[in-house]
Amino acid sequence: MGSVLIGDRWLGDGQPVYVVAEIGINHNGDLEQARRLVDAAVRAGCDAVKFQKRTPELCVPPDQRDLPRDTPWGRMTYLEYRRRVEFGRAQYEEIDRHCRERGIAWFASCWDEASIDFMEDFDPPAYKIQSAAVTDLPLLDRLRETRRPLILSTGMSEMEEIRTAVERLGVDQLVICHSTSAYPCAVEQLNLRMVLTLRWRFGCPVGYSGHEVGLPTTVAAVALGACYVERHITLDRAMWGSDQAASVEPDGFARLVRYVRTVESALGDGVKRVYASELPVRDRLRRPRPALASH
Repeated sequence: MGSVLIGDRWLGDGQPVYVVAEIGINHNGDLEQARRLVDAAVRAGCDAVKFQKRTPELCVPPDQRDLPRDTPWGRMTYLEYRRRVEFGRAQYEEIDRHCRERGIAWFASCWDEASIDFMEDFDPPAYKIQSAAVTDLPLLDRLRETRRPLILSTGMSEMEEIRTAVERLGVDQLVICHSTSAYPCAVEQLNLRMVLTLRWRFGCPVGYSGHEVGLPTTVAAVALGACYVERHITLDRAMWGSDQAASVEPDGFARLVRYVRTVESALGDGVKRVYASELPVRDRLRRPRPALASH
């Protein structure tokens, strides 16, 4: 497998797993809540946090803009709701400052070209490409033009669609993430062996973006070779929002990071050796058998 440099961290075989807490829109448009989520990710030992950036006027289809929606802030149109949960420049400047103070990287998935232009001002270490954008070729072209590392999620995508996207992006600075776009996702639909399939098919670093309930299956993805792991983080899974139920609370995220670090330490390098800790056992259990007396 190749390697990709994100900030000051290499991703690939033999490197520590890059763990990302996706804040997404779980902040519900509340900057203080976003700060608390960043702090929770830092305490958990994550390498980065990720947000989502949209231009609502470009991303909300015209036939959905005026649809009414019940929200914690009252009944409003879907376009008004999308504006309500979207951060602008002042909020992202504060997020950038806060993450720098806490010593954690941050980046975003951008849903339109204007959002990429917006994020470029913050010099992100990478961009995440959400599964919904796998077939959005103009967006992929704009992302490649940034010349930054790209992390491609592959939920709700056929292999031919993934192949087309990879050819468009190139593999020199690409991490491909296996994902299933169901929130939350049933265990039977995780199909974790796709981590192996993507490694074999494309020859670049492969990660896992999970939306399941629980932690063991994400750790299993690491055992299968995922060098990048992403899960949504929330302060409380019962909070209002479309992604909260498929998210991991702070204490759970801390456990996840510990489990990932334990498993990556246990994987080793695949070279058989006798460890010093085995020598006393070998000396005790592999003594030559005494010769049988002859008659």
